[in-house]
Amino acid sequence: MAEFLSQYVVLVVLGICLCLGYIIKHSISFIPNKFIPLILGVVGIILNIWINDWTITPEILLGGMASGLASTGAFELVRNITGRPETTASLTQENTK
Repeated sequence: MAEFLSQYVVLVVLGICLCLGYIIKHSISFIPNKFIPLILGVVGIILNIWINDWTITPEILLGGMASGLASTGAFELVRNITGRPETTASLTQENTK
């Protein structure tokens, strides 16, 4: 698995998607969380095509998608390690159960 990540994840794309995902999650409330991976996958593909001089190959598509989706995984990993709850709304719902 580590070989796959080092071969296909593009750090620049991952970083941009991580920042974009954070902004979407915390600032744009009308976009449901379930659509964030889809958005970041598409943005990752577009960014990776742009970085590669607008060349489209299966490897470039896979690299962009893997980088965009890896950014959502990286966000969740950091959130789980730090132990921070997702939102105050989720805390309120858990307290009422």
